[in-house]
Amino acid sequence: MKMGVICRGIVAAAAIVTASLTNAMAADDGVKRVSANGVELSYVELGQGEPVIFVHGALQDYRMWMEHLPKFASRYRAIAYSRRNYFPNDVSPDGMPDGAADVHGEDLAAFVRALGLSRVRIVAHSSGAHAALFFAASHPDMLVSLALNEPPATGLLTGLPSDADLLKDWASRVATARQAFRNGDAKDGIPLFADAVGGPGTYDRRSDAEKKMNFDNAASYQADATTKRQRPAFTCEMAKAIKAPTLLSTGERSPKFFHRIVDQLEVCLPNRARTMIAGASHTVPSDNPDAYDRAILDFFDKR
Repeated sequence: MKMGVICRGIVAAAAIVTASLTNAMAADDGVKRVSANGVELSYVELGQGEPVIFVHGALQDYRMWMEHLPKFASRYRAIAYSRRNYFPNDVSPDGMPDGAADVHGEDLAAFVRALGLSRVRIVAHSSGAHAALFFAASHPDMLVSLALNEPPATGLLTGLPSDADLLKDWASRVATARQAFRNGDAKDGIPLFADAVGGPGTYDRRSDAEKKMNFDNAASYQADATTKRQRPAFTCEMAKAIKAPTLLSTGERSPKFFHRIVDQLEVCLPNRARTMIAGASHTVPSDNPDAYDRAILDFFDKR
């Protein structure tokens, strides 16, 4: 049989599994819940073997990984969960903000323990990757390897004269979205945020399912925009404590802000590799899922 026929068969099988899994999730079948760090966290899983935990970003939840789980499930036990204050968990604009990466990192550690796991691989995007950095620095013994896509770890740039203007520009990019959320206006705030992190037109390119997921998770970002809780700083010294092999990914069209953070992580992490995903902006897992998954699976296979 020709390789092209085999590949098409694998893709078709993955699509069938994804559709079945998505339909099950829509009916709330297969969504499991576990108590971790004082809260109930919802998750789904597929496959058997070595565990891989998927951690979503802002305005997202476990559903962002539905297309990815079948590709990993042929080799791993693929587990995607919703972080604290994200759908379908209890949510509130007065709850935990998205940017509380230290708390979300401890939640991740508690989630791993609650599942009875000892060492895991982590795949994480954006603010979920920021949380994964805190988890990795505090619990290095729980890690096999990491794959991090564009964490907004501004602490790595703070104090660097060359990046002062970049940080100001970033703050300006998201300011309008944050003000909309402070006003309780998710209808304007969500598109403004999406376009700020991904470039003009990002929100319009999203599917109806992705847009619904964004609105389902507006409470967490509203909490982020209104909280007086100080945002934690992840530092280069903390990164040096992470010995696990780490794959850093960026999108070809992502804002310079994210590329500079990954530049600094590349300097600070002792055991890292880096890849750029063609044609993708900040939401790399959705913009080019096949290339993204292939890069991670290849990395995990070697480490």
